[in-house]
Parts: sequence; C-alpha cells; structure tokens
Amino acid sequence: MPKVLLIEDEMQIVRLVRAYLEQAGFQVSVARDGEEGLRRARQEQPDLVILDLMLPKMDGLDVCRTIRKSSNVPIIMLTARTEETDKLVGLELGADDYITKPFSPRELVARARAVLRRANAAGAEPTDLVRVGGLEIDAATHTATVDGVPVELTRTEFDLLLTLARHPGRVYTRAQLLEAVLGDAYEGYERTIDAHIKNLRRKIEPDPRQPRYIQTVYGVGYKLQEGV
Repeated sequence: MPKVLLIEDEMQIVRLVRAYLEQAGFQVSVARDGEEGLRRARQEQPDLVILDLMLPKMDGLDVCRTIRKSSNVPIIMLTARTEETDKLVGLELGADDYITKPFSPRELVARARAVLRRANAAGAEPTDLVRVGGLEIDAATHTATVDGVPVELTRTEFDLLLTLARHPGRVYTRAQLLEAVLGDAYEGYERTIDAHIKNLRRKIEPDPRQPRYIQTVYGVGYKLQEGV
C-alpha cells in the first residue's frame, strides 16, 4: 500500500483528500505545518508527498527545498496561488507536479497514481543504459552521470532526460514531453516543461547559458544534441 504524506493545514481539505486517497488504496499520514511535515518526511519515508504551499511555521516552498536536499520522493504541490511564476518556482525547486485549489479530489488521486506509476516503473532491464556524449543514463537504477560524475535528479527530471536521450536529435514539443513524463492525467500548462529543462541544464550542462546537451528548438520544443 503506497504511503502518502499530506502536508496541509486546512482541515476540510485534509478530511476530503484523506478520504479519497484511502478509498483509492493509499495509506495517508497528515502534517498540519511545515516543520511537522519535514519531521514526518524524514521519519516515515513516504512514497509520495502532497504539499500545500501556504503553511504555518514554514512555507511550502521551503519545505520542498529542504526535502529535495536529501530525497527524490515525488512531490505534488497544492496551491491557491494562480500566478504562473509561483508554480514555476515550485517546479524549479524540485516538485514533480502541482494542482491548483479548488481542485477535484478525483483529479488529485489520478495525479498521485500517475506520479507513483512513473516512480515504480519496472520495465527497464539491468543493461538498459543510454549514452550520449558524456551522459550515461541507467534506466534500471534510475541514475545518471555526466563525464563519470553522478548527478542527483528528481524523478521527473530523470524521466525527461531519459526521454530525450533515447532519441538524440529528435525534436519533442512541450506537449509531447508533458505526456511522456507526466502522463495523460496531467492537464498543466506547457511552461512546466521549461522549468524542468532549466533544472536539468543547471545540473548537467557545463554552462547552462550555452547548453551543450539540451537544445531549444525555437517555436517547437527541445532535443538532445547528437554527437556531443
């Protein structure tokens, strides 16, 4: 039974989300503020964190940033903020997905299942290695190196890099990348991919401002450069 940590201070939302998640087969624990959320995340090692941005004691963005220093657990943000920049900040801090309040609890369950399905995907063989230039990506162990140096990637960042690396030179639209790494349950805006690409470049590129690997194809999307 997948373990979900819900970090949310509004009891009405807690009761609703918990009921739907438990009915869908999840084991749910609840933290009512950011500091308690961090403690529970360390102690309970959940399979998924559902994180509100507006929390007492510690803002959800700070919670996300702190979790990402030591864990790649999938994170779905809950936010009442509608500004695009707020969503992008959360994604750039390492969140895998977001959902805006008010939301359908059924949609949240679908997003949770999609994120966990990707996290638990077991279709790769132990020899399923992808190499492009100095990049080496192991789909079985979900690890990546650049010139032999390990790179810490979130689940979404890893899936995005693997999708691009499997077909060097192929141009993917943002919509295609959204579907490939977040699934057909996702109905977000395409700028989400830009945030994840920015994170990837910061981690794998010698100079993110002049990327060697991930190239922007203006007006279309992105590709991984061949022959680097």
